[in-house]
Amino acid sequence: MKLTNEVNNLLKIVFKLSFFLITIIFFLISGCSTSTVIDEQKSSRVKLNLEFKEKIVVMGRRHGNSYETEPNFINCISSNIAGTGKLSVMKEQQFLDEFYPWFEPRLAPLSLESMKKTLNEPAINRQVQNLGIRYMVWVDGSTETTKESGSITCGMSPSGGCFGFKSWDKTSSYEATVWDLKNLTEKGKVKVDSKGSSYLIGVGPPIPLISRVQGVACEGISDKLSGFFLTK
Repeated sequence: MKLTNEVNNLLKIVFKLSFFLITIIFFLISGCSTSTVIDEQKSSRVKLNLEFKEKIVVMGRRHGNSYETEPNFINCISSNIAGTGKLSVMKEQQFLDEFYPWFEPRLAPLSLESMKKTLNEPAINRQVQNLGIRYMVWVDGSTETTKESGSITCGMSPSGGCFGFKSWDKTSSYEATVWDLKNLTEKGKVKVDSKGSSYLIGVGPPIPLISRVQGVACEGISDKLSGFFLTK
């Protein structure tokens, strides 16, 4: 009888802990979503047109060796735009290889005026024409961790488990500028700011609740950029 009471008490404790943990997880999941603000500016309401064999290239800003917009973010945008199946996109690395070293950090044009000077080089201009690169999208920005709190402690043995709680906030801020390399004009900009909180709960195996801050920023900026162009 005594053993039965102890078991019942233990089950009640486990039930309360489980209910408490589920409540916390539900609360954190509801707060794990991101808040995103997207702003676009166009030089004209007319959509940009890509002729047969013309391409778009998405590039990350490079201000020397100390600053670089994340290549994985650039690849995400390129893949999303190409994924529509209606726009031809050249990968950033392929472009860099084709035009080495003209778009390396120390030489990359950071303004439309600098781009005009770069295209005055006959070899570069000829290669742009041969590859059919009509529009260049320069993306500047980064994703940063803005706040961290808490800690997680895990045992050394396989059954040791983890205990604790950790949270962190991330902010993604990016700006994409569209250049028309044929007419050497700026066609528009897209700005995106995305914020979110992530959590790691240590109750036995650690439970991650990750906010897709950069992923949401990529989707938002990709959709807006795709909307700039006339699709067939």
